[in-house]
Amino acid sequence: MLDQDNGHARCPSCGEIIEMKALCPDCHQPLQVLKACGAVDYFCQHGHGLISKKRVEFVLA
Repeated sequence: MLDQDNGHARCPSCGEIIEMKALCPDCHQPLQVLKACGAVDYFCQHGHGLISKKRVEFVLA
């Protein structure tokens, strides 16, 4: 099981950092990552608007 944190994952056994890609849960297209004032938001440019972090599908990049 990987430990995830804002688009990155860390392997608990070896400590390797792995890049993760955020996908829209509705259309499965890559999301635009918006970072401001310490907050991270995800935006679908294909008509689904802002996506909650809880709904984002993270896959290995």
